[in-house]
Amino acid sequence: MFRDDSISVPVEEGETYDVTIQDIARQGDGIARIEGFVVFVPNTSVGDEVQIKVERVLPKFAFATVVE
Repeated sequence: MFRDDSISVPVEEGETYDVTIQDIARQGDGIARIEGFVVFVPNTSVGDEVQIKVERVLPKFAFATVVE
């Protein structure tokens, strides 16, 4: 299977972004999307408009926390 590692991920660890929570994952985390890229944000609800800090970036998704 061909994989192109040069595809850029639109988020960076340690950076903050303003997002709207669009969905809830099976595990209960909120899901935001930045340029279509999925970011999981715990302790949020659908419709929340929050500022997040990206904690960990993986090839297909990222994890973030809400900035207080």
